[in-house]
Amino acid sequence: MQCQECGKRPATLHFTKIVNGEKTEFHICEACAREKGEMLPGTSGGFSIHNLLSGFLDLSPSSKGQVSGTKSPETARCEECGMTYSQFSKIGRFGCSSCYKYFNDRLDPLFKRVHGNTVHVGKVPKRTGGRIQVKRKLDDLRRELQYRILQEEFEEAAALRDQIRELEKNISAE
Repeated sequence: MQCQECGKRPATLHFTKIVNGEKTEFHICEACAREKGEMLPGTSGGFSIHNLLSGFLDLSPSSKGQVSGTKSPETARCEECGMTYSQFSKIGRFGCSSCYKYFNDRLDPLFKRVHGNTVHVGKVPKRTGGRIQVKRKLDDLRRELQYRILQEEFEEAAALRDQIRELEKNISAE
């Protein structure tokens, strides 16, 4: 696709602007984008997904969303690599795997805001994930069983119990 501005170079940047509900798409080359003053990804002053998310999630060092009873972001530091939480909020990446342990109290609220949950329940490949899918199904059935017991719906609970036993028998047979 050619640049809509100059018509000479290939369009490498694709923008979609929505103003008052009206959608407009632009396909321009990097040179024309610079001339128009558009923010370019990966350049100084350019667009950054981390900047977008940190603003959205209020991850800035001045963040008021601290977990009570913990060190302030300025003083919280990973003992392995020395990275501070303030540095993480600016960079958007941890310095080492131990950072997850040292900043754990701040990560659960962050994951909850971004993903809506603190436990990953993503897709599992069908070819290799059959056993995982059965275990997830078992977990769901067990939760449902507990709920039915609490609601004193014993006939439904018995049916769920039987389903659970059948799945467990199939797992052990494999």
